[in-house]
Amino acid sequence: MRSIPVGAKGSFALRVETKHLANRFKDAMLPPVLATPVMIMIMENAALDAMRPYLDPGESAVGIQVEVRHTAATPAGQRVVGEAEVTRAEGRHVTFTIRARDEAGEIGSGSHERMVIDLATFTARLEAEPGTRDPGGA
Repeated sequence: MRSIPVGAKGSFALRVETKHLANRFKDAMLPPVLATPVMIMIMENAALDAMRPYLDPGESAVGIQVEVRHTAATPAGQRVVGEAEVTRAEGRHVTFTIRARDEAGEIGSGSHERMVIDLATFTARLEAEPGTRDPGGA
């Protein structure tokens, strides 16, 4: 892994479809608006996009913490863009500010942390017997 600079940015866009709505994704009693877990996925993908140029072959990065506020509703058909900016990078641990916006403005913001992993080591841990894996997974 190459050093990831503070200020590195990434983005990810998604057109909201029916399958992304809270009343389909989670529970029919909810309104037909973008589900919070889908907004978080958009933000996490933006953070991964910011890291991608600095990862070596065989490396990836897993999310280890997300803290967000979902502040506005988004209906189907709208385009949502997630944006992430590195605010701290120490070794394999990277922290981001994250935001999401739709065509009307900001819909959420927060912070996110990712950990760089070696895919072969990570996969080996997944295949280990239950209870013997490293709970951190990194």
